[in-house]
Amino acid sequence: MKKTTVVMLFAAVGLALAVYIGYHNLFPQAEPPYDDDQEGLSDQIVFKFSHVVAENTPKGQAAAKFAELVAEKSNGTIQIVVFPNGSLYSDIEEINALKDGEVQIIAPSTSKLGALSPKWGILDLPFAFSDDEAMQQGIHGAIGEKLLASLQEENIKGLAHWSNGFKQITSNTGPIIEPEDIKNQTLRIMPSDVIQGQFDLLEAKTLQESFNSTFNLIEDGKVDGEENTISNIYSRKFYQVQKHLTLSSHGYLGYAVMMDQNVWDRQTDNTKRILQEAMAETTAWNDQNAVRLNEEQLKLIKESSDIQIHELTPAEKQQWRNKLMPLYAEFGEVIGKDLVEDLQELQQQQ
Repeated sequence: MKKTTVVMLFAAVGLALAVYIGYHNLFPQAEPPYDDDQEGLSDQIVFKFSHVVAENTPKGQAAAKFAELVAEKSNGTIQIVVFPNGSLYSDIEEINALKDGEVQIIAPSTSKLGALSPKWGILDLPFAFSDDEAMQQGIHGAIGEKLLASLQEENIKGLAHWSNGFKQITSNTGPIIEPEDIKNQTLRIMPSDVIQGQFDLLEAKTLQESFNSTFNLIEDGKVDGEENTISNIYSRKFYQVQKHLTLSSHGYLGYAVMMDQNVWDRQTDNTKRILQEAMAETTAWNDQNAVRLNEEQLKLIKESSDIQIHELTPAEKQQWRNKLMPLYAEFGEVIGKDLVEDLQELQQQQ
């Protein structure tokens, strides 16, 4: 009996040691990454990058591209380990995970960042950008720079804006052509005061739930539909459980790539340079890739499903603009006069 107990004890210790070694081989740094020019880079620096979308989306592909460029530029001494599909944290949890040091890089939807600063609501205003070129001018110009700078108040380092594209509307109660068509429908939305205000104006009901729960919400009949980019509608197969798709391009959807400021400050100038160079190249690449991917995946939706698709005509789109324009006055003061003026100046150029 005693011999059996001793054998079992050694087996348990061996198993615990194996789990410990395996974990630290996969994630060699339990503490936030740190490097020192004086000591050299004897070990690989590992950054965990968590996001919630699929790998075949603009953000998913940009994250992979960024990891590839960092490894290339650092000769493999810096590694970005990407965790897609909310495999570590949901879109509701990831900001706290960053602040707690559980991950080092995240790229939440800008709509989620209203919880950090109301300034981010500028990107949720309806029809903020007329096309992809105007969108890129906005997020990479004065508007985008001011928004990233606002993250410093939360001790967060804003690295870049990654666009996904324009939001469209899907529903099982449709077709949705005029603003009145969405009245009394229930839609899953992101937590944003501006987006909530948008659907209040449309007299629709909303449910603010995580992105990864959206398919089940639709399938279970808890919501009639949702708003999203084509790439998210395709990658999450929303088109398989929705009867109608309206190409409205009524709002922007994009991401802010960020790190905890303390983690950033611990890095050497060389590591910062590599991360910034890789991020700049990835961002420029993503601007074009997001447009391409949304176009390709719209074709795939048309080819592989019988969902009814309606693209708003210019006259129909103007009806939506007229209905939603009061949001600019309602949220202008909260967002900030300077940002609203920047946006209006850009719109005039369009």
